Amino acid sequence: MNDHAKRMTGLAIGCAFAAALGLVASNQNAGAADETEKCFGVAKAGENDCAAGKGTSCAGTSKIDYQGNSWKLVPKGTCLTLELPDGRKGSPDPLDRDLPPA
Repeated sequence: MNDHAKRMTGLAIGCAFAAALGLVASNQNAGAADETEKCFGVAKAGENDCAAGKGTSCAGTSKIDYQGNSWKLVPKGTCLTLELPDGRKGSPDPLDRDLPPA
């Protein structure tokens, strides 16, 4: 086998290996997503996960503790039972409480 053929074979094997690793990682992430749910109003300031509401742009940008329009991933089935200060409750939907000033 000449050098060019060896390089091409090595490249093909490397690509196949990388693709296999990508599939494994993808399957692991899909399983984790099945075990969690979005819960609004439970994140401390700056600890929200991505796609929060008005006053935030993405992960880590909430301004207020337990901001009602920001969410965090929590173990599935725990959102409504999380113990939060001052009688607050988490919600699977955005809340109108503890929002930053307009």
